[in-house]
Amino acid sequence: MAEERELQEAVGRFVRAFGLHQPDQTPCGRPIPVSEAHALAELARDGALRQNDLAHRLRLEKSTTSRLVTQLINRGWVERSAAPGDGRGVLVQLTAAGVTAAEQLAKARAARFSAILDRVPPGERADVLRALETLTEAMDDP
Repeated sequence: MAEERELQEAVGRFVRAFGLHQPDQTPCGRPIPVSEAHALAELARDGALRQNDLAHRLRLEKSTTSRLVTQLINRGWVERSAAPGDGRGVLVQLTAAGVTAAEQLAKARAARFSAILDRVPPGERADVLRALETLTEAMDDP
């Protein structure tokens, strides 16, 4: 029981230190919700995606993803279109303004992560990355 409590407290401290508890800005200080930043990053990395695939990657419900995409459309950052060869499928892709927003977020994210990594002793960096991977994999198991 003590280990579970320690993990809970450590994760809570990490969430607060990284800024994940602030719903209206990214951990790198950009004034947009984290979910929108993650959606932009996914679309910037792989181009147009089916809305269902975006939901899966973001680990969000379909209805939540639909609202998220609508918010991004309202910002002028993405557009929806019919998926080729699938009358019910919806394709989501970045607009020119979305590409610019995604690039700005990527630069801010890179700067933040670089600054964080610089404060981790070089001999411990691989252990930190391995611990994060292990924790993520443990959360993925059913």
